[in-house]
Amino acid sequence: MLDFAVEHREPLNTIMGDREMKLRDYKLSEEDWRIAVQLCNILKIFKHTTLFFSRSTPSIAMVIPAMDHIDAHLATAASSGIYSVAIKAALAIGKHTLNQYYSKTDHLEVFRIAMVLHPRHKLKYFEKAGWQADWIDEARSIVETEFKRSY
Repeated sequence: MLDFAVEHREPLNTIMGDREMKLRDYKLSEEDWRIAVQLCNILKIFKHTTLFFSRSTPSIAMVIPAMDHIDAHLATAASSGIYSVAIKAALAIGKHTLNQYYSKTDHLEVFRIAMVLHPRHKLKYFEKAGWQADWIDEARSIVETEFKRSY
């Protein structure tokens, strides 16, 4: 919807400015449009992630990399000087919410097992992502323990 509004800005401004339509109170200012464009750009990462996980091929091993990708996107945008104060506040809230969900993956071993067993990720993903050595060791230990328990 926001994409549509940004894409059709000129016709919307015309309609909102038409006295007979009685919508002048709803006409967006230049600052409002600037924020709408910024918000549209920020929200694309969530749209792409939603579409990715809506496909028939997503796996549990892709959850942590997707969360890391979103986190990096939000952090980069928050530190950028191009976004308005309102957008930066929304980014901080979004990052906080994402971190709450991310911390929940710590309590479910399935995420780490899936990552370690995934042919593309293995333990290298954790190393590249900058995980602490003891966290990586714990991930390895979880997989080994589960293997011994199950087989």
